[in-house]
Amino acid sequence: MRRGGVAASLAASPTMVGAVTVLIVVVAVFLAYNANAGLPFVPSYNVSVQVPNAEGLVPGNEVRIGGVRVGQIDSIDPEHDSETGELHAVLDLKLDKDVEPLPEDSTLIVRARSALGLKYLEINQGTSDTGYEQGALLPLSSARPEPVEIDEVLSTFDAPTREAVQANLVEFGNAVAGRGPALNDALGELPGLLRMLEPVMKNLSSPRTGLERFVVAISAAAAEVAPVAEQQAEMFVNLDTTFTALAEVARPFIQEAISETPPTFEVATETLPTIRPFLANSAALFGELRPGIRELAATAPTIADALEAGIPALRASPILNRELAPTARSLLRFNDDAGVRSGLSRLQETVDIFGPAVRFIAPAQTVCNYGTLLFRNLASATSRGSGSGRWQRVTVFEPPEGPNSEGTFSAAPANGGGDAENFLHYNPYPNTAAPGQSPRECEAGNESYAVGRQVIGNVPGDQGITTAEQLPGQLRAGGR
Repeated sequence: MRRGGVAASLAASPTMVGAVTVLIVVVAVFLAYNANAGLPFVPSYNVSVQVPNAEGLVPGNEVRIGGVRVGQIDSIDPEHDSETGELHAVLDLKLDKDVEPLPEDSTLIVRARSALGLKYLEINQGTSDTGYEQGALLPLSSARPEPVEIDEVLSTFDAPTREAVQANLVEFGNAVAGRGPALNDALGELPGLLRMLEPVMKNLSSPRTGLERFVVAISAAAAEVAPVAEQQAEMFVNLDTTFTALAEVARPFIQEAISETPPTFEVATETLPTIRPFLANSAALFGELRPGIRELAATAPTIADALEAGIPALRASPILNRELAPTARSLLRFNDDAGVRSGLSRLQETVDIFGPAVRFIAPAQTVCNYGTLLFRNLASATSRGSGSGRWQRVTVFEPPEGPNSEGTFSAAPANGGGDAENFLHYNPYPNTAAPGQSPRECEAGNESYAVGRQVIGNVPGDQGITTAEQLPGQLRAGGR
């Protein structure tokens, strides 16, 4: 009775019914607003891909595999390649968990979905046994060139091309006009010509003839020779002078060289098979020695210094050698101790547990020097004082005025209005050159202030990996 009475009282309350109705409407509006970005609380497989050109793509475009929608493009950001100086786009994809993991030999291509310019990203799954993990980046080499669009084909027939086609048709018509009898005679002679031409064309079209390679080679040779035609003409003139000079020594010197060539070739024919293995092994040996010799030339001064420093060490080595035997026995007893074995096993487990965290956190110091800067700033915060004590160094900023200002109550992040500088800039998780972060940068403390726009999260662009008071070795060790 009590439960029924409570339910009846709730249903009879207009305030409660209205509150539930408003809550349902808010949830429905929230789901509809975020429909393109995927439903909340649904797990997804997130990866990023690099493409040479993202023209026509917008966040929310589909990602397909085999024509089936498997996700969507979450965001599109430009990226600058510091090595080549070229720009490309990075697409953040939100895919279904069924796709995970994508094989490492997968490729992708931007395709047109309609003639109106709508596009989508198609992924061709590979067959590799290894795949990309959550948050991985598919390199630019996985992207294939964009397909040729119909407007690109039609754009080849521009005004100059159309005028040239018209001129060709006019000239072809002038060439044929008034030559009817000659064309008839030519057609009458064609059967005999074709009968003789048939075996010739069979020989030319045979793959064994290699006519295609011959034509390609002739074309390439002509293209190479054309820019130096004048130099070649001059070369023939100089060859005439050279051959004139050779004619004076043709007998007996050149004649004797030619007559002695066959016996020389016979000796070489008998000798070369014998020394060929030696030459092959020598070539392989010198090929393997080349990297070492190249490095040896650069490290020769260091090796010389090491040899000079090693002479005193070698003189003291007999004393060291006498201590090696008891040291080795002590190490053996240490190795055989059960407690040591157990401790090493626990140490290995500890390293395995903390290894991933250390690899993620270590670049914050080894690349960005953030640990040193933190302690320096903490020490600097109370570096000023007097005989009565220390005080903390602070600076007070007055927030800009306007809607949703940081100094007053707000319903949304500040995004302009009122004061021209009323924009919120907040980056709770800056990039610190950790594995998997893209771009690889020391963002904390290096973010540029984007004037006239709201920036929440990572600042667009690459802020570099240079911070204050870095040692030279840090930048080289963490460099790209």
